[in-house]
Amino acid sequence: MDKKNRIWDITKKVVKFLLFFGIGILFIYLSMKDLTAADKQQIRDSIKEVKTGGAWIFLALSFAIGVVADFLRSERNRLLLQPMGYNIRHSMAFYSVMVCYLANLAFPRLGEVLRCSFLQRYEKVPFQKSLGTVVTERAVDFIFLLAVLGSAILLNTNVLSQLKIDNQGTSLGAFLSQMGYNLLHGYKMYIILGILVICCIVVHVTRRWWNRIVFFQKVKHFFIGLGQGLLSIKDLHHPWLFIFYSFAIWIAYFLQTYVCFYAFDFLVGFDALMVFLVFAFANLGFIIGPGGLGVYPLIVAGMLVLYGYDYNAGLAAGWVGWSVQTLMVLSLGAFSLIAVSFMKRTSEIEETNNNI
Repeated sequence: MDKKNRIWDITKKVVKFLLFFGIGILFIYLSMKDLTAADKQQIRDSIKEVKTGGAWIFLALSFAIGVVADFLRSERNRLLLQPMGYNIRHSMAFYSVMVCYLANLAFPRLGEVLRCSFLQRYEKVPFQKSLGTVVTERAVDFIFLLAVLGSAILLNTNVLSQLKIDNQGTSLGAFLSQMGYNLLHGYKMYIILGILVICCIVVHVTRRWWNRIVFFQKVKHFFIGLGQGLLSIKDLHHPWLFIFYSFAIWIAYFLQTYVCFYAFDFLVGFDALMVFLVFAFANLGFIIGPGGLGVYPLIVAGMLVLYGYDYNAGLAAGWVGWSVQTLMVLSLGAFSLIAVSFMKRTSEIEETNNNI
């Protein structure tokens, strides 16, 4: 029975890998399928421009800011473990984060498991306890992601409202305004509210039946985990430092993108609000595809088109930006795997100290 379970687990992991990798390949195809030979040459020429002059300085700076963001993330994780009595090493906390990202490039969500295993093996942190901190970090980052998306939309309302959504030239702003007017001055809103009330009643009455379905169990546990993760922040020794780290991480992520844009001579006249919009929506690419493969450049190009930039130039910027972030994960992830092999486990350090 155990052998069958192992085979089933391996099969599920392989299927998930193929699914997520396939999504990345699909988005690469979607971004390239309508490009002519001249368009592809333009993208190549745009990427070559980045190699000239001092563009590499901005890419290197973007790389460095990304490292700072990941270090802050590792420090935030240390704060979460301290109330449980575990004061793990700064280096091991950082290595575990980078190995997590490296593993997630191949198998999404495997990184979190590997990260907890690392801490259990080298820092004597029980797997379930470190996994609990992952839930807390997910809850906080989920809130920040929603806040970033909402802020980006509100700060770029003028641009988004002018987005054309049909062949007649109807803008998104005009469409939403008309839809809102129709809802407020028609009977449809009352029908929608009535349906929502009925759905809530039905779900409440049949909640035991819904709890038997695995998918809804996972959704329920996800939101329960978010709530528990957020509530656990109040038990930290330094809750304000945790909040500071969380803000600093996302500010560093934004600066990583912002600095990277200075490497592109073909993106003239960009400003912080534009980059913030690109940054906010491009983050979704890392959720949709493994490491943002194919999705990240497509979203970057789509956002830049809203500001009047050429689609091909946007794709070039997206691929270069994605390459910098992926190179950072690959190089530091590999370095972390090598470095950790030379480090002593906490138990070995304690034994050495006791002998002294």
